[in-house]
Amino acid sequence: MFRLKYLLITFLPVFIFSSPVIAQIAGTQTRYIRVGSLQSKFSAIGSERAWNNVYYEGLTWPSDYLLQDNAVIERTFMGCTDFIDAQNQHWDFYTHNISTAYEGRTIFPMDIKETAKFVNPTIYVDGVNISSPYLEDVDSIDENQIPDRIVTNIINTSMGITMKRRVLAFSQQYHDNYFIIEYTFKNTGYVEQNNTKVLNSVLKGFRFGFLNRYSVCREGADKMGYDQEYGKHSWVSKRGEDYPLRANEISALTESTPIPDWLRAGFEWTGQRAENNYDNIGSPDILTGTGRLSSPQFAGVVTLHVDKSTVDRSDDVNQPAVLGWHAGDTYPNLGDMSITTAPLQQSMYNMLSGIPYKGSTNGHPSERMDEVYMPKVSDPWKVHNDGGGTGLWISYGPWDIASGDSVVLVLAVGVNGLDRNMCWEIGKRWMQAYNNPSDNGPFVLPDGSTTTDENVYKNTWVNTGKDSIMKTFSRAVRNYGLTYNIPQPPLPPSLFDIKSGGDRISLSWDLSLTESEPGFGGYKIFRAVGKPDTTFTEIASLPPGTSNFDDVTANRGFSYYYYISAFSDGINNSDGIPNPMGHLLSSRFYTKTNIGAYLRRQAGASLSDIRIVPNPYNIRSTQLNYTGEPDKIMFLNIPGHCIIKIYTENGDLIKTIPHENGSGDERWNSNTTSGQVVVSGVYIVHFTVTEDYKDTSTGEFKYRKGDSAYKKLIIIR
Repeated sequence: MFRLKYLLITFLPVFIFSSPVIAQIAGTQTRYIRVGSLQSKFSAIGSERAWNNVYYEGLTWPSDYLLQDNAVIERTFMGCTDFIDAQNQHWDFYTHNISTAYEGRTIFPMDIKETAKFVNPTIYVDGVNISSPYLEDVDSIDENQIPDRIVTNIINTSMGITMKRRVLAFSQQYHDNYFIIEYTFKNTGYVEQNNTKVLNSVLKGFRFGFLNRYSVCREGADKMGYDQEYGKHSWVSKRGEDYPLRANEISALTESTPIPDWLRAGFEWTGQRAENNYDNIGSPDILTGTGRLSSPQFAGVVTLHVDKSTVDRSDDVNQPAVLGWHAGDTYPNLGDMSITTAPLQQSMYNMLSGIPYKGSTNGHPSERMDEVYMPKVSDPWKVHNDGGGTGLWISYGPWDIASGDSVVLVLAVGVNGLDRNMCWEIGKRWMQAYNNPSDNGPFVLPDGSTTTDENVYKNTWVNTGKDSIMKTFSRAVRNYGLTYNIPQPPLPPSLFDIKSGGDRISLSWDLSLTESEPGFGGYKIFRAVGKPDTTFTEIASLPPGTSNFDDVTANRGFSYYYYISAFSDGINNSDGIPNPMGHLLSSRFYTKTNIGAYLRRQAGASLSDIRIVPNPYNIRSTQLNYTGEPDKIMFLNIPGHCIIKIYTENGDLIKTIPHENGSGDERWNSNTTSGQVVVSGVYIVHFTVTEDYKDTSTGEFKYRKGDSAYKKLIIIR
């Protein structure tokens, strides 16, 4: 069945333009996709620059954790030859840099929207709707679409080409770390912000390409050196030199097939920063001393389909025309697009054709950069001395596109690498040896052999990310070959409600709308302690029809985070073609909470029962403090309704905390009313009861409104 579907798709036109769009929009408009482990924003201009005036944002993987952005910039170009523009001016070469710099002159964003196949679940934690910030992600619901999310944007260009880009995202656990991107280039003759046909000629020698740069990743750059935030030290590699000879093997790919190293793909990862006096591959965290690898990511692009021509929709196995590397900031700047830039127009077209701008030392469309230069230089940017780092260089074409005709290009952008647990394990072992020069292992390598060199150990494990990203690309290829009909997980519950309680944390949910479908397995509950960006552990697997669960294993004073996944029993995922067989789970990102729930105490029986934990608070006593929650201090066994005032030893009031939820505990983050973290010293905590409190069994007063008590707190920093 897979082979048949794949052959069909290579001969049928896949995309058509919808009814004309007549309103131009701002190129700064964006839509965000956040349903899988890879999350990102996409702009109406049709090309992404990740800088948001604070940091480089986008292509976040794994999005379970903070600071995992991998995007820097996607420089996108298109060009043609022998062109007569709308002013009847002839150009030997005519090119566009697709960016906001040319919006309104040569690039005209017309539309951007995001559709979903079902409404996002609503999530409550103690009455707070934490899903509300994401409601604006989606413009409309399309129950007939297969991907979880589709972002569609359309731009007109002064070349008369209208570019339609569709970004497809899947939440199925084996396909949630890549986006499939479909491009349709149609010769509409529209040259401005309105859909009025102006040009009618054949567009000759049309080419389209990218110069992509990745930071791989933001957190790792913060650890190893800020200049990696814009990808200065990234290596680039490529695959697929023998793709034309092996393209017929695609239809036979399955999950058990050896990783196809011959797919037409390119990717980047973090290299050595020359200024560092240690081996920083993988960005081991030496700042905190944990050693955790903070840059395990490999990010890149794989080509899935390229039309041979406007009349031959079969895949051109000789595309992309260019696949290699290029210096990151070395490209033609077209300026004001006037006739005086004609030499630059030719230079940009040459670059799209595989001829490096400014000579062969600044780019190679055929080399594996890492394999050629890594034996010679340690720091990748030293290959070309361009401070902007190195970009993955990909270009397609040329095509001749008659008026009204179109060509289609499909690719996938993905990120993969070592998971967080392995980053902890390998980094910790490396750090032990880094701190102890006499530690010669042995260190176990991925194939089971050993080495006595901690850097060889670390780097060998990091480099398994090359296989990981190629496996991701293989799954994207198979997904496309199946016309996106991969096995789907059940729908998540449409409502997930978490409530903190005195002796339990109660979870309830609406039943999945897919409960009645064959193979529905039930629900799994996952929990994390202390913070949401950490490892979640399964704490319950529940049968169909279950709609609530009480977590009675929580400990007082800790914050807990949850998500619920509906799961299948694997009956619809049994052939092993697109992904491993077995259970499929609805995405954790639909229901994962980002504010904590707590096991609340019953109100204290008397004011003398009040406790402060930890006391003394010593920032260095990590074993006595709350995991993952620095500066947290708890007031326990307090009255259910009271006012807590915190004074310095000199009697200055620094914080007032109203406590009105009826429980016996309250937290303080060691901060003043103005938000400053308090310094070392002795503090006085004053509790004033605001409501009478009686024993429910005897009716006797435990304490009355106005009663008060003092406690001493010592803080050491």
